[in-house]
Amino acid sequence: MSLLEILYFLVPVAIAYAAPLILTAIGGVFSERSGVVNIGLEGLMVVGAFVGVVFNLTFAHIFGSSTPWMALVAAMLIAAVFSLLHAVASVSFRADQVVSGVAINLLAIGLCLFLVKMIYDKGQTDFVQERFLRDSIPLLEKIPIIGPMFFQNVYGTSVLAISIAILAWIVLYYTPFGLRLRAVGEHPMAADTMGINVTRMRYIAVMISGGLAGIGGAIYSQSISQDFGHATINGQGFMALAALIFGKWHPLGAMGAALFFGFAQALSIVGDSIPYIRDVPNVFLLILPYVLTILALAGFIGKANAPKALGTPYIKGKR
Repeated sequence: MSLLEILYFLVPVAIAYAAPLILTAIGGVFSERSGVVNIGLEGLMVVGAFVGVVFNLTFAHIFGSSTPWMALVAAMLIAAVFSLLHAVASVSFRADQVVSGVAINLLAIGLCLFLVKMIYDKGQTDFVQERFLRDSIPLLEKIPIIGPMFFQNVYGTSVLAISIAILAWIVLYYTPFGLRLRAVGEHPMAADTMGINVTRMRYIAVMISGGLAGIGGAIYSQSISQDFGHATINGQGFMALAALIFGKWHPLGAMGAALFFGFAQALSIVGDSIPYIRDVPNVFLLILPYVLTILALAGFIGKANAPKALGTPYIKGKR
């Protein structure tokens, strides 16, 4: 197997595994750019994964092949509403944002597993009936070298994730809404003085974060795990959190970091089919994504410039 053949095999899988991380990391960028730390990305992914699978199993006979996409919408809405718990605690009650995020993580997994037991009378759901399918992008698939690598046999969710990352970059840096959001995260008092409602902007940012993390969780549960249980989302939310820090709180940087982690995840899954990699003990490939997450944070967290008001509650009229 040549290097090019290995890339043709590995890259589409890596992008597919990166898609949930990209969306969740972009959600985290919106929240943290507004000044609200969101450690609860893992829990929001759990909610999205649960809703996606339950919706798929419940409505597959109605929506047919479009069921997974409809499930993404349902997961986005429910996770956005669930994220309001974090917004209320962090923004309105000015609770410790890290503690609130951890509580979201614990509440999400406990609540979702309880509901699975109540609905299905067992510890995990059945496998989804309708799945995301791979397809090729017309014209682009015929581009030499990169066509077969990036545009053949790709999931629609991969295209969606990359498109949302680019859209998020445009929104944050080239629209009035993005300017206001970043102002709230850098200097909320100055933003308030200019007539920007700091509380409202932070609520909106946290809900965007929840919605995108919900989509990420639903993509993961419907395309990778294909069911929901206690280990469906197993650290992916924290990888996404690492990706947004590794990417320096920038949408395109977060996307690049998520692709990096997605590549590591894909390598741990398909490594047995790749020459030389198959000789590496499987346990090392399985822990590779988590080791890279730790190394990325250890190497870059001191060099990245977080929003100045990140993690700082805003009290109107007080510096």
